[in-house]
Amino acid sequence: MSSPRQLFLRHLAQTSGYPLMIEINKARGIYLYDKHNRKYIDLISGIAVNNIGHCHPRVITGIKKQAEKYLHLMVYGEYILSPQYEYAKLLTDYLPESLNCVFFVNSGSEAVDGAMKLAKRYTGRQEIIAFYNSYHGSTHGALSVLGDENFKYPFRPLLPGIRFINFNNTNDLQYINEHTACVITEPIQSEAGIILPANDFLINLRKRCTETGALLVFDEVQTGFGRTGTLFAFEQYNVVPDILVIAKGMGGGMPLGAFIADKNIMNCLKKEPMFGHITTFGGHPVSCAAAIASLQVLKKEKIIESVQYKEQLFRKHLVYKAIKNFRGKGLLLAIEFKNKRIAKRVISEAMKNRLIVGNFLFVDDCIALKPPLIITQKQIINVCKLLIKSIERCYS
Repeated sequence: MSSPRQLFLRHLAQTSGYPLMIEINKARGIYLYDKHNRKYIDLISGIAVNNIGHCHPRVITGIKKQAEKYLHLMVYGEYILSPQYEYAKLLTDYLPESLNCVFFVNSGSEAVDGAMKLAKRYTGRQEIIAFYNSYHGSTHGALSVLGDENFKYPFRPLLPGIRFINFNNTNDLQYINEHTACVITEPIQSEAGIILPANDFLINLRKRCTETGALLVFDEVQTGFGRTGTLFAFEQYNVVPDILVIAKGMGGGMPLGAFIADKNIMNCLKKEPMFGHITTFGGHPVSCAAAIASLQVLKKEKIIESVQYKEQLFRKHLVYKAIKNFRGKGLLLAIEFKNKRIAKRVISEAMKNRLIVGNFLFVDDCIALKPPLIITQKQIINVCKLLIKSIERCYS
C-alpha cells in the first residue's frame, strides 16, 4: 500500500524539487500539527493568508452557518447573495469614498488580470506600466506584469504593450504618458525582499498618473488586511489608488480575491460587451461569509493596532551579529544575511526547530517572516530565541 508521501509525490504536481513534505493533521492559531502531533510555528501564514491565524473560531462558525444555507449558486452579479453584498458593504465602509464597488474573484492573480482589463477598457488605452522586481501572480496576464525575467522567459510570448520602470526612481515616472492605461505596483515590493517606497515616491507616482489620465493600481495582495499595521498599506502613504487589488488575507483562510474601483469605472465591464469580466466561483458565498468574520475579527478585536508594536518586538529580540539587515513594515519582514548559502541554511535549521520561515522569489540572501497577526508577545520572544539558535547553528 502506498504511503501518503508516495501518493503526494505521484499524483500532485510539484512546483519545486524540494517540497517540505510535512504531513499536516490540523492547524490552530499560529501552529501546524503533523500526524505525530508535533507542533510547528507557522511564520509565513500560508504566504500572508492566515492573518488571524488558522481556523479562527468565528471564521469556522461563519463557514458552517453559510454552508447550511447554500453553497454555489451563480456569482455573476445576477443573484442577490447576502454574503456578497454584506461583505462588499463592510469592506468598502473601511475604504476611501472612491473605492466603492467590488468585483469578487478567486485569487490575487485573477484580481490583477481583472484590474488590467478594467483599466484598458475604461481608458481605451493599451499600454500598461509595471515595475522591475514586482510580483503580481502567475497567470498569463499577471505574469506579463511580473518584474523578474527569470520567471517569465520560459513562457514568452506574453501580453504586448507592457513597459517596466524602476521602483523608487522618480525620473522613470516620465514614461507614464497619454498612452498609458494604468500603472500597477505593490506599495511595498514583497518578493524583492520587502522594499519600502522612499522619498514620497508613491505620492509622485499618484500625481503623474493623475496628470496623464492613467489609472493607478495598487496590488495589496500581500500587504492588505493589517499585514503592515493598517488595514491597507496605502493608508500609511497618503495615496489612494484608482483600483485596489486584494486577496490572500481577505478570506480568513478561504479562497477569495477582488479588485475594487469607483462604480463609474467598474460600470464599463457590463456593456460592449456584456459580461466584460466573469468568473464562475469568484465571491463564493462560503468564502464571503468567512471573509466577513475575518474582517470583523481584525477590527473588533483591534488586532491591527498591535502589529507595529509586534514589529518592534521582533526588531528588539531578533538581534545577532550575522544579520546583515532587517527590513520591513509591520509583520512583513525580511532578514538579510551575507549570502544565499547562509540564508538557505537558516531556513533548514529553523525547520529542525519546527519554525516555518520563507524565502523570497527574487532575492536569495534573505528569509521572510510573515507570521499571523495574532502572534503574542510571549510567542514572538520564543520565536526569536529559536531563530537565533538556528542562525548560530549555521556558524558552529
